[in-house]
Amino acid sequence: MRPHGATGLRRFTTPRPPREERCELCGVPLAAEERHPHLVDTDKRALVCSCGPCAQLMDRSAASPGRFRAVPGRFLSDPGHRIDDRTWESLRIPVSVAFVFHNSALDLPVALYPSPAGATESEPGQEAWRSVLEATRLASLLEPDVEALLLRRHEGRTECFLVPVDLCYELVGRMRLHWQGFDGGAEARAELDGLFAHVRSLAREPRGSRP
Repeated sequence: MRPHGATGLRRFTTPRPPREERCELCGVPLAAEERHPHLVDTDKRALVCSCGPCAQLMDRSAASPGRFRAVPGRFLSDPGHRIDDRTWESLRIPVSVAFVFHNSALDLPVALYPSPAGATESEPGQEAWRSVLEATRLASLLEPDVEALLLRRHEGRTECFLVPVDLCYELVGRMRLHWQGFDGGAEARAELDGLFAHVRSLAREPRGSRP
């Protein structure tokens, strides 16, 4: 397991004085009161803050092939998932929360979890990922690079959501900012509780019948 590079994630991972945010592609100021689009730079494996026009222009999923993909905004839940303790242990995640996404450059699923140093990365084995695919229909719905499976073991059960990948890095930044002691401390747990409450309020079950 190794620390995950945080290039392009500065506003999530390092406390800094307030400053005007700008599109990292064209330099136009971004409205502070609005949530602006993000792109994933698949070459650098980094998030890029973007204005709306640049996001539409550079998104390779909507136009010609390229290195950038726009982060979508859907939130999905799977209350009937079958991710149990054995499945969790196969992912080799030593903490209670993690997110998994498919890295198109590596053509592999990648699991990450928050730590005092930022996001720590692990590559699940094929058997472990197969067990996740069998346990929740959300895993097969993930858009590579830009969506993640967000998991949390809490109060004897596991929560499972499909979320935009930028939200996962926001979670990492919040946890790093508030982390205290060995297990994160009360403030970090409060941040985690608040974020998952937000996700629950937005998440909906996918349309269509269960597999």
